[in-house]
Amino acid sequence: MNPSQKVFKPSAPAKGSFPLDHDGECKEFMLKYMSCLKSNKQNNFICQNESKEYLNCRMERGLMSKEEFSRLGFKNS
Repeated sequence: MNPSQKVFKPSAPAKGSFPLDHDGECKEFMLKYMSCLKSNKQNNFICQNESKEYLNCRMERGLMSKEEFSRLGFKNS
């Protein structure tokens, strides 16, 4: 290694990134949400409940940090 080269050490972003669900713990909720989107021409407003269920599953299983839904862009939470 050349002394003038900098060593890059990646770090995770504070928000917007979370671990993949390798064990499929929330797959049922994800599929329900994706099905809703497909049935409603990708209108995520109509699928808000399914989205909340999916995110709640991820938070409960430690796949993302717990956050209030209002901070995740949901109204009436």
